[in-house]
Amino acid sequence: MGLLGELLLLPVAPVRGTGWVLRQVVAEAERQYYDPSAIQRELSLLERRLEAGEIDEAEFDRREDELLDRLEKRNPTT
Repeated sequence: MGLLGELLLLPVAPVRGTGWVLRQVVAEAERQYYDPSAIQRELSLLERRLEAGEIDEAEFDRREDELLDRLEKRNPTT
């Protein structure tokens, strides 16, 4: 894009910049959400809560399934 095009698009630069920032935030949030080490930590915590009697077996099974689904979505080939 030439100089003239850049000058014409200058008024919408804040909108384009905001869109870029939002895409970066979403990408980082997804990276953290699907991070296998974070999921493993959550699974360990969930097991400790079950052993401590803080949650029942049904709650454990539900949350464990959710975490394993996240792990599977991160690694669809496994």
